[in-house]
Amino acid sequence: MLPRLANGGFSEIRNTIPTNRSALPNEIDVLEITTLALSRQLESLEDEVRERGNQLAERIDELAKERDFVSSLLDTAQVFIVVQDSAGRISLVNDYTQTILGLSEASLLGRHFVDIFASGTLSPIGSFDTHTQEEQALITPDQKSHTVVWYHAPLFANNDTGISRISIGLDITERKAAEARLVWLAERDPLTELYNRRYFQDALQKAIWMQDKGAVLLLDLDQFKEVNELNGHHVGDRLLREVAETLSLNLGHRGVIARLGGDEFSLLLKDMDAEQAVAIAQYIVQLFEGIGFRTEQQWLRVTASIGIALFPTHGNSAADLMASADVAMYKAKGSGIQHWHLLSKAENAKDELQQRVYWVERIRNALQEDNFEIMVQPIMRLEDNDIKHYEVLLRMRDADGSLVSPGHFIPVAEQSGQIIQIDRWVLRNSLKLLSQLQQQGITLAINLSGQSLHDEGLKQFLAEELATSGADPHHLILEVTETAAVTDFSTARGVLQTFRDLGCRTALDDFGVGFSSFHYLGQLPVDYIKIDGSFIRSLLISPDSRVIVRAIADIAAGFGKQTIAEFVEQEELMPILKSYGITYGQGFHLGRPGKITDLLKTHKD
Repeated sequence: MLPRLANGGFSEIRNTIPTNRSALPNEIDVLEITTLALSRQLESLEDEVRERGNQLAERIDELAKERDFVSSLLDTAQVFIVVQDSAGRISLVNDYTQTILGLSEASLLGRHFVDIFASGTLSPIGSFDTHTQEEQALITPDQKSHTVVWYHAPLFANNDTGISRISIGLDITERKAAEARLVWLAERDPLTELYNRRYFQDALQKAIWMQDKGAVLLLDLDQFKEVNELNGHHVGDRLLREVAETLSLNLGHRGVIARLGGDEFSLLLKDMDAEQAVAIAQYIVQLFEGIGFRTEQQWLRVTASIGIALFPTHGNSAADLMASADVAMYKAKGSGIQHWHLLSKAENAKDELQQRVYWVERIRNALQEDNFEIMVQPIMRLEDNDIKHYEVLLRMRDADGSLVSPGHFIPVAEQSGQIIQIDRWVLRNSLKLLSQLQQQGITLAINLSGQSLHDEGLKQFLAEELATSGADPHHLILEVTETAAVTDFSTARGVLQTFRDLGCRTALDDFGVGFSSFHYLGQLPVDYIKIDGSFIRSLLISPDSRVIVRAIADIAAGFGKQTIAEFVEQEELMPILKSYGITYGQGFHLGRPGKITDLLKTHKD
């Protein structure tokens, strides 16, 4: 029966061998007992082996699943996964790595990690036992540049072959681009791609801290608001980009150029004295003369007012320097001659800014509380000394009842944009007055600012006020300066024609300042030409003035327009003006400005 144990016939053996024994067992009985015990023990061992085998099979199945999961994880993960041996040679790569590199697994295995990923010199084996992180550039076969951050960790083997390493690479190219874009947006103006106000002020403050010397140039484009209103913001944006590109191409290497907002630009120029800063400002003026393009309505050209402040002369902080440059820029804008102004040491920017803020607030209050007062100055017909024509003049009432001359508040109103509201106030109140005087044949002349030429609602406002007041438009003369008309000729011509369409008469004030005026005179729809007072004042002593005044009078007459001589302050001027055929005169000799109550009383009597 013993050979059957080898075949696993344990139950058969137990059934065959008898279990009854004699009281005195012999050798056969011992053999049978031993055989039975051995069968049971072998059967138990076989059961245990079978159980262990089942468990091992289950574990092998689990390991296979884990292997498949890890393999799937490695191949589906959108990161670089590379295993290196102790010599730094690649022993495993995932599918993502192969796809990005465009190389097969066979061509990668066995090659040095640094040869493929260009991450520097070969790391010594001893460094494999530490966790490291590094950022490297990777150029893929399609010549695209990627930024990859690598995380290296050691892998310890159970044999004596040493240490290996696993390297996980994350492509952060898009993240780096996004970060760079955020940094760019924090420092740049999106429209022009120049630096923005914050960056400029920081750069200026750093220059001051470093005790550098230099200049700040503040540029404000002239009449940019009108460009936007007449042509649309897309044209205004195009103009801003043209200006930015011109500044950047020609002066970008000289310093920091920024768009502060709207139509304001600024330049920070280090190691520059006053003379050099002025030369740069003049160069900018020349550059802008070359900028121009045609829109559907007109040919646009660029002019700018440039304020120059030096540091540390005009300020020890970015805020003070910018305030100084701002004051200088407004002085340039108000000069009407040159496009730049260098702040002198004697000029106090802070005081001037405080004064401007003070007058802006006073103008606002005067508009709200009707604290303006109309005065009138007679304009005499020289032929018979008849006075039926008066120019409206504006004063502001002070707290003590005294009157403030317009020289104190009109320049501020023009800078702050309040001049349009003032023009409307004057129109409204003058038309109320005209409705009381027109029966006596009185005509009132009102001088409008250049900014009101671009007031799109002015025509409607004037039409409504004429209807409300009952004033006869034929007794109203609306004046614009020659400078304003010539600066934007097409707009001025359209606005003046609008006034005439409403029944009003028109005049060109301060005529003769620009010698290109004769070219435009015949095309402007005006009834009167007011000859600039500087020529009239010097008429008795200057042959040049006599030539100019006579020429203006002759040309105006040829175009069918009447002339008015301003600043007639001497009796000796009267025969000369009459001999030139000038129709009207205005000045202190003929009549000083007076209160409106006196005018009403005179014509009532």
